[in-house]
Parts: sequence; structure tokens; C-alpha cells
Amino acid sequence: MKYFILTALLATIFLEGQSQQQFISKAKIEFEVKCNIYSHLGDDVWDQNAKDRLPKFSVNYFDYIFSENNRSIYKFNRTGNTQKIPSWYDIGSEDNVWYNDYTAGTFSDVKEMWGDTYVLKDSIPNIEWKMTNEHRTIAGFDCKKAFGKIFDSVYVFAFYTDEILISGGPMHLGGLPGMILGVTIPRMHTSWIATTIQVNNIDEKKIVFPSKGKVNKASDVQKKIAERMKDWGNKDDWYTWRMFI
Repeated sequence: MKYFILTALLATIFLEGQSQQQFISKAKIEFEVKCNIYSHLGDDVWDQNAKDRLPKFSVNYFDYIFSENNRSIYKFNRTGNTQKIPSWYDIGSEDNVWYNDYTAGTFSDVKEMWGDTYVLKDSIPNIEWKMTNEHRTIAGFDCKKAFGKIFDSVYVFAFYTDEILISGGPMHLGGLPGMILGVTIPRMHTSWIATTIQVNNIDEKKIVFPSKGKVNKASDVQKKIAERMKDWGNKDDWYTWRMFI
């Protein structure tokens, strides 16, 4: 009899725990994006003098909105910087937009470069993730850690939750069994962390396919950036990565 009561009690606790677990199919997630500006400065006099005028870190906030149709949009919300940072040092572009259609496996971005507006269309990059046993709580969600590579050699460390159903993340990161709420890319000296998650009153009309600007394949513009920056030393990587972020 005692065994039966104990079993029933454990089953009740388990079911209550299951009922409290939430599975989210649409939401707005705010990300804090923090970048070490000094790490991207070169050794020339111009960059070294810039340290006297710039803060060590830039902090900006972006919104990621997704809906049940498996599409998302990620764009600038506001800056956390206390002073104006020139755009070539900061990744908080107010004009850039990232749109993902996860069902079709495609993205469309709006990028402001050299005074022109481009719409970049291509396939969402495939990242081969490896899972770890590490966990972390982000914005109230239990997240599991995974790591993968972009650009063949740049490591990405991500924390995702399977309670948020979309297989997405900031920019074009995704491909994990849930939503990425935390990202660190050491080589870019940049981190993304979810600060708030809104699940009610989601304005799905904001998830709009970008249509303004010159349409280009992302890979073609990436080559154009590399060509233009070839004499800039290690800044070549920085500007190429900005295609992604």
C-alpha cells in the first residue's frame, strides 16, 4: 500500500511538472549584443588614436520576432551606448534587417553598405552543431550548450532551449532543436544574450519580406567586400563577418 501511494505521489509531481513546462510557437525576443571594439582595432596610428575616443565595448539591442509560420525577422531596436560610435566600428546598424524563412531554408537581408542599400538573398547557412552536457539559464529558460563553425574556421558557442519551438536564433544562426538564446563568437569578440521574451500580443505583421534595394546573392557581395578590403589586413575578416552579423 505504501509503495502504491509513493508511486502515485511521484506520478502526480511528474505530471504537474510537465504541465508547467511551456512550449512557445511565437514570441518577440530581445537580444543584448556586446562587442569588444578594441579587439578589432589594428596597430596603425589611426586605430590606436581611436582608443582615446571610443569606449571599449559597444552595446546594442535587437528584436527577434517569429511566428507559427516558421518565419522570423531580426532587426535593431535601440542602442545602449552612451556616446555615438562610428558605424565602421559598431555592429549596431539601425538599417540592417535579417529575414528568415526556415521552411524554405532561405534568407533575405537588408544591408546598408557604402551608401547603397542591398537586399541579399541566399540559403540559410548550414551549421554542423555538436552537443555538450553544459546547461545555463537564460531569460528564465533552461538552455543546453552546443558549438559549431561558420566560415569554415570561426567557432560559435550557442545555448538553446527546446521550450521555444522554432529552430532559429539571431542573424542566421539556427539548426538546433529549439531557439538559440545565447551566443558567443570568440574570434569576433561578440556575444548575444536574450534579455526579455514576450509571448503575448505579438505583432506578426512586422515579419515582412524585405523588398527595397538592389537584389544580390550574399556570396557575391561577400566577394566584393573581400576585394575592397584586401589591403586592410585583418579588417578583411571583420568586414566579411559583418555580412553575417
